[in-house]
Amino acid sequence: MILKGSQRSGAKSLADHLMNDRDNDHVQLLDLRGFMAADLHGALSEAHAISKATRCKQFMFSLSLNPPQDHIATEAELRNAADRAEQALGLNDQPRAIVVHEKEGRRHAHVVWSRIDADEMKAINLPHFKIKLRDLSRDLFLDHGWILPDGLATYGNKSPLNFTLAEWQQAKRQGIDPREIKQTFQHAWARCDSQIGFKNALAERGYFLAKGDRRGFVALDVDGNVYAIAKWTGIKAKDVRAKLGSPDVLPSVPQTQAEIRTKVSNQIRSYIANIKAGHKKQLTPLREERTHLIKVHRMARQHLNEDQAQRWRTETKIRSDRLNKGLRGLFDRITGAHRKIIKVNMHEAKQCALRDQTARSDLIQSQMQERQALQTRFTKTRKKHKQERSHLAQTIKRSLKRTTHVPDQSRDTPRRTTPGLSMDR
Repeated sequence: MILKGSQRSGAKSLADHLMNDRDNDHVQLLDLRGFMAADLHGALSEAHAISKATRCKQFMFSLSLNPPQDHIATEAELRNAADRAEQALGLNDQPRAIVVHEKEGRRHAHVVWSRIDADEMKAINLPHFKIKLRDLSRDLFLDHGWILPDGLATYGNKSPLNFTLAEWQQAKRQGIDPREIKQTFQHAWARCDSQIGFKNALAERGYFLAKGDRRGFVALDVDGNVYAIAKWTGIKAKDVRAKLGSPDVLPSVPQTQAEIRTKVSNQIRSYIANIKAGHKKQLTPLREERTHLIKVHRMARQHLNEDQAQRWRTETKIRSDRLNKGLRGLFDRITGAHRKIIKVNMHEAKQCALRDQTARSDLIQSQMQERQALQTRFTKTRKKHKQERSHLAQTIKRSLKRTTHVPDQSRDTPRRTTPGLSMDR
């Protein structure tokens, strides 16, 4: 599985993010070890309080565990990956929390360790942790028989679909998948070898090249939103200038926005609004079905947890009642019967725990299959929407061409007459 880790601070914000059940179908606190608190917020607050006795600012290490898209990870697999990461990083027996997220038919986990060694009151150094996690990630793929991604197979191919939080947030505000936007800019960049070629390639998808204030080259969409070319292509600013030359020959952002407003007709704007409204309407029943499914799944898990807890209390009492008290209990200790009963009780308790864990895993597997089936319908609908947006971009391009080449009809033109014929009869 893909492992991504970082040293960080911000106990409250991290706990809020990890326990956020608004953006996730399900959130489960799978493991909490080495803390006095019984909840994640309290545990990370403890780590923060202990770090105050040191000079360490980034007192936590946060790690995400991401299995392949088509694999539903079990609790045992996630725990095993966390244990192996802990061993590789040198965080053995440090206070740790594991949180499992389920979203859009995928199941992944987050692990948080305290970096503060409570005995020596200093932070544990984590040299070369990215390399160690990369090697462990490759081992996990090989151990499970999963196909290695290009990045792990070569150690050099960075995915072109990586994007920053700022890019993600900007794209989300526009209601378009940021990967789609980034691919648009990267494909246009790959197709051109000059400024005019890049400008035309962007225009095919409804973006307009302009001169930015401090960012050199930028592009604007039909709504006037600005995108920095270097950031969205993933190319260094100096390399952008080397390929495209000077941005001074391009219009400024305000000029380009004014040009877009004059070129894009009211009919096209209405078309854009209709497309967006139609897409929203088509996704509404799927989102409602997703909300209902999440609610049903959460209730099923809650009922299972309650039933297991009640059964565990009942079985624990049965095992406890096997131990005699008073004189009979003393006799059992002398004869060794007491020790045999404890041994039987421990074996039964272990089997009951495994039984409950298997039941939870079976329920999760079943629910994940339902969620993935729904997510497949989401994916097909979004793919259709992407094709419709591509068609819209071509329509906008044709409209812009027509607008550019419309002759000026404002001047008076002489009326031609046939020689020898009067205009008046």
